[in-house]
Amino acid sequence: MEPKNILLEMKDYIIEMGAETINWCMQCGLCTNLCPWRLVPGQTSEEFNIRYMQRLGQMGIEGFEDENMLFACSTCGMCQNNCPRGVKIIDNVRAMRASIVGGGMAPSGLRPILGSCHANGNPWSGPRENRTKWQEGLDIAQFGPDTEYFLFVCCHSCYDPRSMKIARSIAQLLQKGGVSFGVIGVEENCCGESMRKVGDEELFQKLAGANIELFNAKGVKKIITTSPHCLWSFKNDYAKLGAEWEVLHYTEVLGKLVAEGKIAPSVKSDKKVSFHDPCYLGRHSDIYDAPRGLLNAIPGIEVRELGRSGESSLCCAGGGGRIWAEVPMGERFGELRVLDAVATGAEVLATSCPYCVNMLTDACASLGKQDALEIRELSELLVDSL
Repeated sequence: MEPKNILLEMKDYIIEMGAETINWCMQCGLCTNLCPWRLVPGQTSEEFNIRYMQRLGQMGIEGFEDENMLFACSTCGMCQNNCPRGVKIIDNVRAMRASIVGGGMAPSGLRPILGSCHANGNPWSGPRENRTKWQEGLDIAQFGPDTEYFLFVCCHSCYDPRSMKIARSIAQLLQKGGVSFGVIGVEENCCGESMRKVGDEELFQKLAGANIELFNAKGVKKIITTSPHCLWSFKNDYAKLGAEWEVLHYTEVLGKLVAEGKIAPSVKSDKKVSFHDPCYLGRHSDIYDAPRGLLNAIPGIEVRELGRSGESSLCCAGGGGRIWAEVPMGERFGELRVLDAVATGAEVLATSCPYCVNMLTDACASLGKQDALEIRELSELLVDSL
């Protein structure tokens, strides 16, 4: 077959995988100007160009040579939210990645992650029986017919020791507020959001299908998520597969509890705190007020808004599978974010996403700023205030 025909077939496949708007792109370059990669120095940022990626897709990925280009996007949504043509840039990126991963050419760094999800139902190489390890000592109920909410804990918070503290804090706050909730446990699978974003569509369909069957069999109607990535996936990807659940991020539920007086932060804090808007909570899900309302409910706290916040929040670089990427010091968005917080005079940089906590903690350490700035999850600050 002639190369031209191969490229046409590749482009047709990319469109079939979800890049329906690939030809809408007029190559204006606004996406590249807004991309956080333009803010950092180094080889990777010089190679990655989101406008050029759209062009590659229009050409059937002709000229694709380096996985650093195709897999560098963190799917932060800054470009997509501001595209004058309404191009669904993230869907295009996902489809292009699927054309590579589906052909058995996943980047070497992602292969163990994808393999673990296939074998264990999570990307962290954790045994299924350890999925509930975060619950030890908390007396967490099993979800049943009389339970109102199913609490879905992000895989990261099930297996990473630091992130387990986030799950525990959220569960303690829900218990304090008298919320009827429970977990399913070892039968749960990863939501698959990151697996789909890196291009493994077959794996995502496997995980989502198993979860939908499990949740429906258990009678799930309402879900509380600890992670904005799970929130987005359940509300969007899963909805297209027929799931009909009410899905809320924990900040939305806790915000209502505080407003009703069922949770009353009372321990005064004298900390200066900045809040980092996670991409998948803010730009992707349009949730900005709930976490800020919780932060402001803590007595005595002084909130110092970051310069790049809300819709303009700077990505931590953990989305789109980038949480597993090896990025050299000096090329991490999280380092810029830590410097943003230090510039406000904040003593604490708070956020409400397990991925962001991971990325910002690493960035704080790489900059040697641990003594000047503490990285905390919002739920942890609330537990401290009770």
